Amino acid sequence: MNSKIPGQALPPKKDRREVARETARIQREEQKKRETRNRWFLRGGIGLALVAVAAIVAVLIVGSVKPPSPGPLNMASDGILMQGDGTTISAVTTAATAADAEPVPTDVSELTSTVNIAVYLDYLCPYCGQFETTNGAQLTSWLTAGNITLETHPISILDQSSSGSKYSTRSATAAACVANYQPDSFLDVNSALFANQPTEGTTGLSNAELVSLVEEAGVTDESVASCITDQEFADWVGDATDRALDNPLPNTDIGALTGTPTVLVQGVKYEGDLGDAAAFEAFVLEQATATTDTSGTDSGTDTGE
Repeated sequence: MNSKIPGQALPPKKDRREVARETARIQREEQKKRETRNRWFLRGGIGLALVAVAAIVAVLIVGSVKPPSPGPLNMASDGILMQGDGTTISAVTTAATAADAEPVPTDVSELTSTVNIAVYLDYLCPYCGQFETTNGAQLTSWLTAGNITLETHPISILDQSSSGSKYSTRSATAAACVANYQPDSFLDVNSALFANQPTEGTTGLSNAELVSLVEEAGVTDESVASCITDQEFADWVGDATDRALDNPLPNTDIGALTGTPTVLVQGVKYEGDLGDAAAFEAFVLEQATATTDTSGTDSGTDTGE
């Protein structure tokens, strides 16, 4: 029985086959058009996706390129220079290094009446702690008397040894904050950081504990606390560390920093026992004598008591 639509006569059998073929042809063409459109949409979608990915990658690359950070006051050389006048110790004042400027090495040619000692240190480094424990009091005595100048460069090469807390950077930043806001207290804070030095592999002191430490060491400027909490100079510490590791050390023949502590006396690296105060004193006297003999003038330096 035919399924006939009321009021519409069926075409002859021959014509019905033609209609079916024509209908099939039309459907095939429509399908091809849909497939073509889908391919264009797919290509367009892939193109847009690639553009989006490229944009994201560009943002990530730009974000990963960290611009230089301005340095703290009184550390234009990437270190702070301390001097004594016979009774007190004070910091040599310098302007802050601009974000796009290179540090300015200390002009040692102007420091002819003292033995010039520079120390590159990491506050998590146990050997730095050993050097400070052994020689800190001796250095302070020489410095107070005006026999030496002492330039300290805090850097961060042991962040990976503090269980993710980046203690090397945070402690060096605390030192930089003191140099910026209350520089004459730097040496006391430096000693306190080593007196409370954490063990490698631990998180070390928190920022709040670092604030308490510097205050107990005599820092009264309230800006230091917020500077430490906000890690104001953390990026600068990283930049200064990179400079020390990648470039020749100023006023020396040393190509680049290879470890801490690096102790320089008149630009010559101390290779002796870090735990032997007598050996270090002998080395300082040796370099002072060598400088005097080379210049042909008496520097007036006497590290003896």
